[in-house]
Amino acid sequence: MGYTLRATVARPYEKTVADVRGALADQGFGILTEIDLRATLKAKLDVDVAPHVILGACRPQLAHQALQIDPAIATVLPCNVAVRAVDESTTVVEAFDPDAMTRLAGDALCDVAADARQRLGAALATLTEEN
Repeated sequence: MGYTLRATVARPYEKTVADVRGALADQGFGILTEIDLRATLKAKLDVDVAPHVILGACRPQLAHQALQIDPAIATVLPCNVAVRAVDESTTVVEAFDPDAMTRLAGDALCDVAADARQRLGAALATLTEEN
């Protein structure tokens, strides 16, 4: 059973990052955190990797609902969306599948997870529709 939603798009990394931000905003998500894996791994390990960023996306209404059901769910918030370059013209976008939360915290989160999954899926779908 997978734990991510994935879209592979035929566009450069920088353009895809901007498009992901817009698609998430259109679905009501804000970006709380941003981790530049390329810069971090270069600084900490002196290794070179392809451009890769993790965006911590949050829709406050969904986060609040999930926390009311199970406060420990905070350990998997916000919803991480990773964007990584494959080559000059191909980028992969992966989001943590909120359905995986139900495998962690139980069926009480099903409605919240379904809403989050639908919104993240819709955001990823807009990325591939533009090709």
